[in-house]
Amino acid sequence: MNFNDTSFLMVLFILPSLFGFTLIGEGVNKIMNYDSHGWIGVSIGSIFITVIIIAYLIMSTSALG
Repeated sequence: MNFNDTSFLMVLFILPSLFGFTLIGEGVNKIMNYDSHGWIGVSIGSIFITVIIIAYLIMSTSALG
């Protein structure tokens, strides 16, 4: 599979990471407005971003070998 295709990278990594950053941003907004439920959004967004980074590292190392 060709991993150099930009549309593949955008769909697989960039768009979901934007969703994760949106979750983090909404969580920070809730925290700044003294809503304790904002930590849920920050933690889920952070986990989401971490999963995307791990998936990228796994796919990039498997493409090399």
